[in-house]
Amino acid sequence: MNQQNQRVQMTPLGYRQLVDELEQLEKTKRPEAIERLAKARDFGDLSENAEYHSAKDDLSTLEGRIEELKDILTRVIVVDIQKSGLDQVGLGSVVNIEINGTGHEFTIVGEWEADPAAKKISHESPLGKALMGKKVGESVEVEAPSGTIVYSIKSVK
Repeated sequence: MNQQNQRVQMTPLGYRQLVDELEQLEKTKRPEAIERLAKARDFGDLSENAEYHSAKDDLSTLEGRIEELKDILTRVIVVDIQKSGLDQVGLGSVVNIEINGTGHEFTIVGEWEADPAAKKISHESPLGKALMGKKVGESVEVEAPSGTIVYSIKSVK
């Protein structure tokens, strides 16, 4: 199955964030970029007009992101977190794990929502895949460059 037809799982929050981003890009950012391009055109010779080329590149990047978001949103499956249950790890779960006596909390999200700095890990990441479907008290092993790491699941919310 190619990527264009592949379904994308997402939490309701992640879906709403993408919809909001698309709306902002289409209603605010795109008109601003078009206006900037039009003003830059008035600066003179387009072949030597750095502002025009910069504005054109920015608009192109913006249009690319809009198309990417539209594509993702047509393929999204919003996962009902209540139906996934609280007894095992699933999309939308907040998982408390322990590694060598140190506790960590992660939220399992769709790949387009992942943000390791915010402790949101994709269900497609090595750790996310290992945790999916597991229950409190179970342990999972994940291969890392430094060797095998054992994670113990302490709670699932």
